[in-house]
Amino acid sequence: MGDYKLSASLRGHEDDVRSVAFPHPNTVVSASRDFTVRLWTLQASNPPTYDSTIKTHGKEFVNSLTIVPPSSAYPEGLIVSSGKDQIIDVRQPSKALDNDADALLIGHGSNVCALDASSDGKLIISGSWDQDARVWEVGKWGDSTVLKGHGAAVWAVLAYDPSTIITGCADKEIRIFRPTGELIHSIQTGDVVRALCRLPANHPSGAHFASAGNDAVVRLWTLNGRQVYELHGHENFIYALAALADGRIVSSGEDRTVRIWENQQCIQTITHPAISVWTVAACPENGDIVTGASDNIVRIFTRAAERYADPAAIEQFNDDVKSSSIPQQQVGDINKEKLPGPEFLTQKSGTKEGQVQMILEANGNISAYQWSMGANEWANVGTVVDQAGSSGRKIPHNGKDYDYVFDVDIEDGKPPLKLPYNLSQNPYEVARKFCEDNKLPLTYLDQVTNFIVQNTQGATLGQSAAQGADPWGTESRYRPGDAAPAAPPQPPAPKPKILPQKDYLDILTASHKAIFKKLQEFNQALVNDGNKGLSLNPSDIDQLNSAVASMERGNLKDVDFAAIDLIVKAATEWPPEKRLPGLDLLRLLFAAEESSAYLTTDHNILTLLAQSGVFEPTSPLNNTMMAVRSLSNLFKTEIGRATASEEFEQLHGFISPFLTSPNRNLIIAVTTLCINYSVLLTSENNADRALSLLDDLSRILNSATDSEAIYRALVATGTLLCLGNDFCEAGRDILQLGTAISAAEKKAKEPRVKNVVAEIREKLQG
Repeated sequence: MGDYKLSASLRGHEDDVRSVAFPHPNTVVSASRDFTVRLWTLQASNPPTYDSTIKTHGKEFVNSLTIVPPSSAYPEGLIVSSGKDQIIDVRQPSKALDNDADALLIGHGSNVCALDASSDGKLIISGSWDQDARVWEVGKWGDSTVLKGHGAAVWAVLAYDPSTIITGCADKEIRIFRPTGELIHSIQTGDVVRALCRLPANHPSGAHFASAGNDAVVRLWTLNGRQVYELHGHENFIYALAALADGRIVSSGEDRTVRIWENQQCIQTITHPAISVWTVAACPENGDIVTGASDNIVRIFTRAAERYADPAAIEQFNDDVKSSSIPQQQVGDINKEKLPGPEFLTQKSGTKEGQVQMILEANGNISAYQWSMGANEWANVGTVVDQAGSSGRKIPHNGKDYDYVFDVDIEDGKPPLKLPYNLSQNPYEVARKFCEDNKLPLTYLDQVTNFIVQNTQGATLGQSAAQGADPWGTESRYRPGDAAPAAPPQPPAPKPKILPQKDYLDILTASHKAIFKKLQEFNQALVNDGNKGLSLNPSDIDQLNSAVASMERGNLKDVDFAAIDLIVKAATEWPPEKRLPGLDLLRLLFAAEESSAYLTTDHNILTLLAQSGVFEPTSPLNNTMMAVRSLSNLFKTEIGRATASEEFEQLHGFISPFLTSPNRNLIIAVTTLCINYSVLLTSENNADRALSLLDDLSRILNSATDSEAIYRALVATGTLLCLGNDFCEAGRDILQLGTAISAAEKKAKEPRVKNVVAEIREKLQG
């Protein structure tokens, strides 16, 4: 076998791919900042091609992922994922997107950034910005054991064996625990730890595991804390590690590379056309590796010629690397006058794998070339650009030039901190480093990230920073908690109020192809059962196919009424166990004025839904959830809002049986509907409806355990209290909202919950 070459590029994610897993030669799983987890399945082997299905789609970015191996209880194994929403989603791979998870693990108080599972399939380990790691027992989903003692975010966790857990922390320590929570010992590393991996038994080095982090060094350790080796070669943060069965180690990082290590030497460097290679994993069965990067692409690499991508795809990948831009700050100061010309590439060989040499091209550009020991040649890996906003003036800071230098007020009476930023950088990583360097709590991280994004909107690579807000950075000042910078002539902007909610919420995210595919499957089942009266004929299916394609493009106006009739039929007349795809499409139709008008007037859809039994307690919960989502989407259009107002009593009756439902997706749909009614009632004078909703919300707050549902219920409650003192008095004295809000606050310990609770209490206290 030779060097690793591209096997497949998997496109589908819409944002950075932050975590990958490679549990089987035919299966890859990936998690992204686009809020999704995708399962990729091999469809053809020569060349390898994959199809993907979305397994989870939340409201926040997903950045951690692991696979629980198959067991008698879960023969398929389990996909475990989490991220910014702090909820660990556990589900079997075959479960459809709209099905409930097998478990939702709640306990962390901040972004869950690390996950691993024990090889025996009995334990899940999680690490979080909340400075805790937790041990969860598979199948016993209630409580978790907290691994205490960390002094900062836990960025890496490793289930080394069923009785040994290792954590890597931003406080520069590695800790080894028993699953019971007992700390065995700690290892001082000298820098923050971002990645851990278990080495195969009897590894040639004698080491048991490896770690890596911000100092760009891979370290090999024994379990008793002895450092065996250091592997040097990366030029920036290392984000991920994986080990192959033969003892080789794979690493990826901020220097755009994946590196393969053997016998303490880097034997291959794979440069990616991206700023960051966030994640890497190895397939235990065939030694292939998979990566996820900041260009939104999942890539598989192999040493087996029969699994190579077709030559055109490999050439395209190499061309993408050559044409990629490398920000100058990544390579440091360069003196053009001392750089060799292109002749250097034929006259001198590199001295080690991955060595980078800058070349002054004939056109005056600077190109980076990387030495490949396997190919015995220099490979072009990109062009160095001065800075992201090189066509605009720069702002000097600490000897370097930046597109922006913002002032950040942390404490009154003290000078502001400086936040330098270049457009080529990842805002999230800049914010994280800023918080670390200035010893700021991680609660500031999201705020600082959002501030950077908001104040550099419109400015992109190669544009002048003047296209963003305040190109010189002298007029922008940020105070954590503020929504935006305030100009100097004005006092700092007050902390933005959450209440009242002013915008209607919708639930319109969908995997159109997956919905249509499932509808076809169910229709075929009806045909096979001889149910001619309910099944759709081929021309109906063609008509629906065209309608769904229009919906996927966002052209709901192009969906004709005949197709809507077919969707209504599938949603309300098919057997209950086959209605979900129809209900899913029905939900989407409420987003347009024309289809919403047709549904509410010509079809009287609310009555049809009620008659179908979807709001009965005996209905499948997923059907009920999807129907309530449809009701929430009524508020998307003017005619829908008029219908919601006119039919309040009927809709209120629909959701009443489900106010205390433990089903996460259903209660989130219910609280979304409550928010939309609370917004509508701010423009209508109807005290009875407002009090009725407040009573419902009190019940929800007392019973709900999901943090998203609790937050939405609180926002709806606070918006209704903004209607006036009479409602505050009724809420306080009659509905006992104070007790309900306290109960909710104890169950969802998040900053956003704390903030909205504070505003509600201020109103209740008059």
